Amino acid sequence: MSTADTAPNADKLTNRRYTETRLEHTDKQEWDAHTDNIFQAGWTHKCPTYINRTPPCQGSCPSGEDIRGWLDIVRGMEKPTHEGMSMQEYAFQRSTDANPFPSVMGRVCPAPCEDGCNRNELDDNVGINAVEQYIGDQARERGFKFKVGEQESGKKVAIIGGGPAGLAAAYQLRRMGHGATVFDDHAELGGMMMYGIPGYRVPREVLNHEMNRIVEMGVEVKLNTRVGTDATVEQLEKDYDAILWAIGCKEGRGLPIEGFDEAPNCISGVAFLEAFNDGRLKVSSEKVVCIGGGDTSIDVASVARRLGNISNIAEKDYAENVVLGHTAHDVADSANKDGADVTLLSRASMKNMPAAQHEIDDALREGVTIIDLVSPIAVIRDDIGRATALRVIKLADDGKTPIEGSEYDIEATLIVSAIGQKGDMTGIESMDNGNGFIDGDAHYQVKGKPGHFLAGDIVRPHLLTTAIGQAAIACETIDHYLRHADEDLKKRPKVDKHYFSLEKKLEDTGLAPEASPVHGHNSVRGTSDANFAIHNYENRSSNDIISHDKLFLGHFAYEERNKRDSIDVSSDEVLGHFAERLVPLAEEEVVAEAGRCMSCGMCFECDNCVIYCPQDAVLKTPKAQSTTGRYVYTDYDRCIGCHICKDVCPTGYIDMGLGD
Repeated sequence: MSTADTAPNADKLTNRRYTETRLEHTDKQEWDAHTDNIFQAGWTHKCPTYINRTPPCQGSCPSGEDIRGWLDIVRGMEKPTHEGMSMQEYAFQRSTDANPFPSVMGRVCPAPCEDGCNRNELDDNVGINAVEQYIGDQARERGFKFKVGEQESGKKVAIIGGGPAGLAAAYQLRRMGHGATVFDDHAELGGMMMYGIPGYRVPREVLNHEMNRIVEMGVEVKLNTRVGTDATVEQLEKDYDAILWAIGCKEGRGLPIEGFDEAPNCISGVAFLEAFNDGRLKVSSEKVVCIGGGDTSIDVASVARRLGNISNIAEKDYAENVVLGHTAHDVADSANKDGADVTLLSRASMKNMPAAQHEIDDALREGVTIIDLVSPIAVIRDDIGRATALRVIKLADDGKTPIEGSEYDIEATLIVSAIGQKGDMTGIESMDNGNGFIDGDAHYQVKGKPGHFLAGDIVRPHLLTTAIGQAAIACETIDHYLRHADEDLKKRPKVDKHYFSLEKKLEDTGLAPEASPVHGHNSVRGTSDANFAIHNYENRSSNDIISHDKLFLGHFAYEERNKRDSIDVSSDEVLGHFAERLVPLAEEEVVAEAGRCMSCGMCFECDNCVIYCPQDAVLKTPKAQSTTGRYVYTDYDRCIGCHICKDVCPTGYIDMGLGD
């Protein structure tokens, strides 16, 4: 067993402590004694105000999940708003507000949120993926369901593509009360989640459950139906009020070198993985060479090692004939296998390959040979036109400059290109922008086609979480189009994410302010005792991402990260090994890991400001009126503006902004 989650960087192992406050002494702000700073403070009239900002984990999440929110729920800080609701269900609701696939994402997302985590400045990031997997797996075990919008709008949206973007869009549209019909040209839903990611990374029972939970919301599904041939765009425009294009990029790009297009045993990585994932491909080839460096190329290489090779195989059973649909492997004929010799080539250096590091490490352990800093220049073919080798040239450390005279050949019986993808525009050629994609604007409206929208890889190939985030924004645009077409769209927020809302939290807990006699229910913020105001609080989540230098890191002790284990597969064991590799954390480990979250930009009820205030001006909100984000308040008759509460606030939730 070994840890699957990446190890901390070397500088994180120094167990650094941050003990200084953030006071910056300038020429105009020096004191003879520290007590002058505490008790006199005659030079400032600024008093505390409570500012909610977006944490960097959330700011780094392409689907914009309220990560801090569901970590706070799992750790037990934020309690469910409804009596009898479990922590698990409340965390599931908060998590899936943005992303309906917590089990899938907790397993395969490369976690840019963890890269952005402010805890990296102290010891090691929070294991966000591990907690998300727990939330998703618990939802499956406990049978949690999604809720449909309270009122049906009577509007219908056609969604072209049943992958992550299309299904996420169906989910969001049904929550809004709109009808959703998903068209997909495969026999099963899932897109790249089903046909691009191997089952040992995402067990099919997990994926199917999370997809079915969306379909159960009343989503109509039409499989084996290709829009553009089986159904015309013109007919969909008549039958539906809007159309969302989420067709993905399932057509791989071949190598732009001599001989690739002509050799029958040169194929794309997406075609290879689809043939494996739909059950057609049972063996690979004797000598597989894959060109890429990203996650797709790693998956191709790892699958090829698991499938192995059959000596003296019949020509009809060559891997490329199965991948291209000319024949199908017979399981009985595939019983006796040998290991496949698999080589992965990358233009980038090993440390700069775009694939996740733990996936690279797994591939090396499983017997994949990785050669970095090389570029293919020609396919060497035999007398009948089959590829027998790939000619490459070495590159300088920049990954761009060829080294003259360094060409050499790598033997191959199957060459797989995993250098990029584009959309399959057959039947919808008018949608093509010339590069295999569809053009859209910032609101994900198809340019020049009112009523048409888009999301996912057909915009730009990226992560699953990116496609899901785009779908949510596209659905907001569709909802505006269906309900308020005569009104202009507002500019998207600078930080375009799902946020914690104190107003909604107060409403859910029965603590919503009364209507203002002047402003109605529009929130009024001030310092009076009037019960129509949300006092000394401001939500800047749509504008600011809080950085580590605004936190008081000295508050936090070093805490070892709770890491998931993985089942290491050696090169001797990899043949035929299709079991899931990740070992989930136990519940107590999940709660402990969520507890490592520093709750950046939101009060996590540590009491520092109450304890250290020399004037007893910062007080706990009475329990009957307290909730997340409303834990303390300031008595401004006592406050002298000494700034201490701000300086000892671990999460950066307090600003000295109120007053002159």
